[in-house]
Amino acid sequence: MAAVADVTPVRVLIVDDDPLVRAGLSMILGGAADLLVVGEAGDGGEVPAAVAACVPHVVVLTTFDADEYVLRALRAGASGFLLKDTPPMEIVTAVRRVHAGEPILSPAVIRRLITHVAGQPPAPADVRPGPGADQVRRRDRARRVLDGLSPRERDVAVAVGQGRSNAEIAAELFMSVATVKAYVSRLLSRLELNNRVQIAVLVHDADLT
Repeated sequence: MAAVADVTPVRVLIVDDDPLVRAGLSMILGGAADLLVVGEAGDGGEVPAAVAACVPHVVVLTTFDADEYVLRALRAGASGFLLKDTPPMEIVTAVRRVHAGEPILSPAVIRRLITHVAGQPPAPADVRPGPGADQVRRRDRARRVLDGLSPRERDVAVAVGQGRSNAEIAAELFMSVATVKAYVSRLLSRLELNNRVQIAVLVHDADLT
């Protein structure tokens, strides 16, 4: 008799203040045989109770794509970020990837996100405001952390921050793709980060992109 594969569905909790958005996401995700929408919440304040009641594997939290909270979430350990106009099948794939422990941002999306949350291109020097205290503290901390890396590790980190794929980094730094993957894994371990998105955010904080 053939072995039966584990078909336990991925349990998903959806969080959004718009009931129509929640309904749409429920339809999209509920249509996948390996995903199960186990609950919904109207805002972040309802999430702890909903998590306790529904025991999800993955939480889908939507927000404005221009909101500073997106960057805060990535710094805090969120596995990625998708815009609300992402095609349905990409949303389904993203949930699967998060459940598998992978980041859900492609290099192209990383580039868009870092550019988006960083704001518009710099204003001329004579009208440019100085950095705020929080920004300076983040920049100085990020630079101290990156200064602790070897030159090659730092090169790879900056390339990740620029949204380069492993293949692009390999070509740029004259490495094999396998070596780049090894460097990225080493960076995650040394910097105590969860995914390459957080490496990109750290590089952005250090003002190296």
